Parts: sequence; structure tokens; C-alpha cells
Amino acid sequence: MFGLLAGVFGLLLVWPVLTVVSGGFYVNGHLTARYLVGVFKNPIYAEGLFNSFRIALGATALATALAVPLAWLAHTFAFRGQRLFTALVLVPMVLPPFVGAIGFMQMLGPYGALNALLGCGPVDFGQSRYLGVVLLQALSFYPIIYLNFAAALANIDPALDEAAQNLGADGWTRFRRITLPLVMPGLFAGGTLVFIACFTELGTPLIMNYTRCAAVQVYDELKEISASPFPYALVTVVLFASVALYGVSRLLFGGRAYAMQAKASAGHKAKELRGAAGLLAVLPFAAVTLLALTPHAGVLLTSFSVPGSWYRTLLPAQFTTANYAEALGHTMTLDAIRNSLLFSSLAVLFNLGVGVAVAWVTVRSRIRARGVLDALAMIPLAVPGLVMAFGFLSVSTSLATLAPVKAHPALAALLDVRVNPTLFLVIAYAVRRLPYMVRAAVAGLQQTSVTLEEAGANLGASPLVTLRRITLPLIMANLIAGTLLAFAFSMLEVSDSLMLAQKMEYYPITKTIFELFQLVGIGRYLASALGVWAMLFLAATIAGSSLLLGKKLGALFRA
Repeated sequence: MFGLLAGVFGLLLVWPVLTVVSGGFYVNGHLTARYLVGVFKNPIYAEGLFNSFRIALGATALATALAVPLAWLAHTFAFRGQRLFTALVLVPMVLPPFVGAIGFMQMLGPYGALNALLGCGPVDFGQSRYLGVVLLQALSFYPIIYLNFAAALANIDPALDEAAQNLGADGWTRFRRITLPLVMPGLFAGGTLVFIACFTELGTPLIMNYTRCAAVQVYDELKEISASPFPYALVTVVLFASVALYGVSRLLFGGRAYAMQAKASAGHKAKELRGAAGLLAVLPFAAVTLLALTPHAGVLLTSFSVPGSWYRTLLPAQFTTANYAEALGHTMTLDAIRNSLLFSSLAVLFNLGVGVAVAWVTVRSRIRARGVLDALAMIPLAVPGLVMAFGFLSVSTSLATLAPVKAHPALAALLDVRVNPTLFLVIAYAVRRLPYMVRAAVAGLQQTSVTLEEAGANLGASPLVTLRRITLPLIMANLIAGTLLAFAFSMLEVSDSLMLAQKMEYYPITKTIFELFQLVGIGRYLASALGVWAMLFLAATIAGSSLLLGKKLGALFRA
């Protein structure tokens, strides 16, 4: 099983990444660094990389500033409305940031709602595309840091804080010397994922027309993928930059580890706040939630507004449901929903089989290298989706040119994303979301006593019968949660969809939203209507997963 799974990861994960790297280094049969150096010598590429770094740094810093105080307040205090507001913290995860950009521009544009509220002239508050991209990405990704930080706080033995308090340490000293070092791995995990995601995010800069960043430059170079080594060199630099940034962050923030007792000696008890103190604790949650919901509100109002009716007014002058009827009745939209359902369902089936197998080998076997398998399963969280999508595209381009493939038209169509991207979209979705399934299955197996499986074996049950009758029913809640998350995020995958789906008949939902947005006149209204549908779908999915996993939901977003 270990060898089979290692082969799967080698084929579907290592091969695409190596194809990208070799395309940047190995040109015309010779090893060369000329094109990689050329990326830095080219002022446009160099500026794009620098801007991407600025976006990632600014968005991660802002997301951390929003998430850490909220997680600390929710852990330390108990107050009225806490469950509601801590649930609202996760709301930004229900909408891809590039869809939120539509509402953001409508709210902060020169003739948008903010100008109408302030009663001023056509001031474009969103004119700084850099600040707009940073704000959108921070508001979309801060829940990942919140989930990791909250889970890390929940694992701290409160006796440690009490001991420091008995020794005379004040609140700030206890936080700096005890709490912060213990939660640093969780903070590091969330911050790293957010940084890499923002560094390579493609959809938001495209919608905001912020073209001078590395992700958009890679997207624009797709047409040169078979004619020039520069696209490979640029993606290789993005990959190396992500790995280097991950390494530096781990060296600075993730190197220390502190041991604690396996079980806390005393349960954590939050301090109850009443009256004015409870209201003060609610205010930060309310403020962040209001800010985070602004793009969502913009998308929702745009979807219900009559085209052209939201102009220099706080709210649309006329409302209609025709946008939903037209969007859901559009030929492109119906095909997109069907395609996304097909691609995501096939990807989830793959994830179920591979995820359970990886978890079983990791938790139940005694193979010394089992940790390597677990690490391979988690790599897609750290490797940018942009790199993976470009890798699958380059693999498809290489396979389509092979003589044995050309000799079989059906096989050639299956392996060429320009003809039919179904195979590679399913693989890309599956690989990108496999970590969710693996972490959910690992958590379930770790909570299930192996003695139950041994009892079944002693009664004569085969390994498959034991798996079907004992193991899977016991971890079913975890598997359902992992399946829901993998399916939902596959339905709304951005980078793979934008880069691999090149024929309209195979467009998934996210590619269709992007194409609808570019239509003159009613485009943004139809895109908003489809975006609201996607938002409601993902909201229900995350709510269901949260009910099944509780505070363990944060472990699914940990590298």
C-alpha cells in the first residue's frame, strides 16, 4: 500500500512540479540558468514578483492583526452572543475573494455606495489596486489564521498560566512568555498558508485589473507555454520563492517546540463577562464581521439590482430577480454547474480512496517512512495552486505531442486540455483538496481504538471486512466532513479552473463567473448572481463540516 501510494504521489504531484522546474532549467537538451536569471533582469517580471511579495506580506499581516485578537477574546472570555459572532468569523470563507472583488468595486468605486453615504464627489476609494487586493485577500483568508490560532489556544494547559500568575507574572508577560510560544506552531501554520495563497492568488488581481503581479503574468503567458521557456522560468521562480518564504518563516517562527502534558491537569474556564464588559468584547467581532461582509453585501446587492440602477446611491434604485433567472438560465451557466458537479464528484471519489489509504498507513502501520507519505499528502497546501495548475498544463502539452498518443485520437483528446480538460481538472481538484480528506481521516483513526479492529480480526473478519464493518462506520463523521470540504472547495477552485479550462463547453463555475464578469453591460450582474449561488452552497457546506468536526476544523488548514 505504501509503495502504491508513493507511486500515485510521484505521478500526480512530483511529476507536474518537476516538469515546471525542468522547463525552466533544461532547454534544448542543455542545463541553463539563463532564463531564470532573465526573469529577474526583465523589469516587468521583476516588478511582478515584487508586487506579489508586497501583496502577500500586507495581506498576511492584516489577516493576522484581525484574527489573533478575535481568537484570544473568544478563548479567554465568555459573553452574550459569543457563539453567533464566532460563527460569523468564518463567513468570509464562503466566497472566493475574486468574486468579492465585484462587490468591493461597486461599494468603493467612484460612483459607489460609500461616496453616496459620505455625500462627496466621485472619489475612487478603491483606486489603489494594490490596497484593494490586499484588503480583499486579508478579509477572505483571515479565518484560516483564526481557526489555527483558536485550536492552538484550546490545547494549552491552563495550569501553566495559573502557575505563572502565582509567580507574579502580569497578563502581558504571561501572554508573551507562555501563551505565544505555545501557540506559535498554529500561528505559523495558518500564516504560512495565507502568505503562499496570497502570493500566488490569480482571481482577485484579474478582477481588480492589477496586472503587474506574478500570478497574472503567468496567466498571460499561457499562450507561450509551448514556444518559450520564459513561462516555465517564471513559474519556477514563483515556486522557489514560495518554498524559500516557507523555509524562512519556519526558521524564524516555527523552529521552537515546547512540550506539555498529554492532557491538561485542569480544564480551561473562560472568564464570564456581563453588561458593559460583555458589550466591549462583542464590538471587535461586530466590527470585523461588518468589514468582512462588505464585499459579500456588494455582491448580493449587485445580483438583485437592475442593470444601471446602482449609481451614486447608497442602495440600488431598483431591485429585480431577473439576474438570477437569466444567470441560471444561461447556456454557459447550466454547463458550468453540470461540469463543476462532475469534476468535483470524481475528485472527491478519488480523495476518499486515497485519503483513507494514506491515513491508514500513517496511523495503523509501523513503516518507518510513513511520515514521508503523510508529508507528501500535505504538500498541496504549501505548493501554490498556480504552480500545480501550470504543471498539469505543461504535462498535458508534453503528452499531447507524443507519437503514440497522436496515433489514438480518443486518447489524444483525453490527454490534451485544449481539447478536453476533464481528466486534468479532476486530477488537479483531487490533488489540491486531498489534505482535507487525509487530515479528517487521520483524526478519525487516531480517536478510534485499534483494539476494535483487532477484535474483528480475531473473530475471523478479513481486513476488507474489518475496514467496511468496523473502521469506516467509526470514522464516518470525519469522512463526511472531509468530503464536504473537499467537494465545496473543488466546486469553487480558481487557479486550476482559470488555467486548465480553455474551451467554453468545459468551463466550471469559477471560470464562468470570470467570463460573465467581462461581458459588457449585464456581465457583473449575472456574475454576482452566480457568485451568490456559490456563496450559499459553500456556506452550508462549511456549517455542516463545522458541526461534525467542531474545533478540529482548523486542523484541516494546517501545513
